[in-house]
Amino acid sequence: MYHGSMESGGQGVYLANITRELARRGHDVHVISAPPYPDLDPAVVHHRLRTHSFQSMLLDRGAFFGARPPLTHFHPLNFFEFASSRFTFSSLIAVFSLRALQELKRIEAADGPFDIIHDNQTLSYGVYLMKALKGRPVVANVHHPLDVDLANGLRHVAGAVRKAQRIAWYPWHMQHLVSRRLDALISGSRASAELVSRLWSLRPGLMHTIYDGVDVNRFHPGPDSEVEPRSVLFVGNAEDYNKGVVYLLRAMALLPARSRPRLYVVGGPQGASLVVSGEVERLGIGDCVEYIGRVPPEELEAWYRRAQLLVSPSLYEGFGLPIVEAMASGTAVIATDGGAPPELVVQGETGLIVPAASPEALAEAIASLIDSPERCRAMGAAGRARAANEFTWARCALRTEALYTEVIARRRARRSN
Repeated sequence: MYHGSMESGGQGVYLANITRELARRGHDVHVISAPPYPDLDPAVVHHRLRTHSFQSMLLDRGAFFGARPPLTHFHPLNFFEFASSRFTFSSLIAVFSLRALQELKRIEAADGPFDIIHDNQTLSYGVYLMKALKGRPVVANVHHPLDVDLANGLRHVAGAVRKAQRIAWYPWHMQHLVSRRLDALISGSRASAELVSRLWSLRPGLMHTIYDGVDVNRFHPGPDSEVEPRSVLFVGNAEDYNKGVVYLLRAMALLPARSRPRLYVVGGPQGASLVVSGEVERLGIGDCVEYIGRVPPEELEAWYRRAQLLVSPSLYEGFGLPIVEAMASGTAVIATDGGAPPELVVQGETGLIVPAASPEALAEAIASLIDSPERCRAMGAAGRARAANEFTWARCALRTEALYTEVIARRRARRSN
């Protein structure tokens, strides 16, 4: 169960890797998804739903309007999905989950019931109905609580209308309601698991910590000659205030003008970043910041190997894929204490941890490492070893499989009593 973009956030990366590893372990794995469709391993059976969301229209206007019978757009559910998903993410995933419920019924009618259903953070009404109506055990990921994104976003927008739009966009109420009724939840770090349990008032034992992974074959160190001296890399959605790029830009402005490193901003959105361009212009640091934008996977791998430092200035991370991808690539890391990073980065050994939302702390950390390439190389080597030992997708799949077994056994025990 997944609805989202492979190129936006870590949920799509998680889906592709965990399903591949579970299939390699001998499981019959099916994925129900909506556009934009994820790239999956050939061993995974992919069920592609057609939706009528506003986002589907933006992906391919020609197919949306030209390849479907015109009257289908006026079906009550289709029309509601299109009209409401322009303004709220809640509607997008709620309607997707109802379509997925119908697809589940179709698949099971042909092939028999599934042993377990794994929801990838939709936490929507259709997912609950899969448990309540179909009687299937359901496990769900909460990669991080959207409550945090909402709170961080509200701090950066002005005016009652824009704040109301932000509140309406997030599906926090639906996810709170559904999560409490599922069989088990997974989060990618202890910090995220504890925060979600507290914010959502979850019962003891419902939440489980299973670290996400990194593909250590794709992300690997290169030769020393590939590293650009005095280069700093940011990877993430620069329009997402939670990723903290504004604090990194302000840190760059605090460094002496004559000795500033060069900062490369890699990742979404598609096209120019209004947040980056506006802050760079305000701070007057255009000579040392280059906005790269979204790049293909193989180019992203090369960017990690090229950078002397990866800086992750997030206000909060449920896991932090760019951090472990950089570590696997042999790149030293500076990250904040917002959420999971202190569980990933060993302070002083694989990188540095600084307080979140502090340009001063980021600037001090960058200054302490940028002129020490030998120290960065040592941190990168230690980070590579830690990523390969602790944060692999095979290890994530093994622990997820163990949780499936536990959930199924509990369900059978309840039925037999």
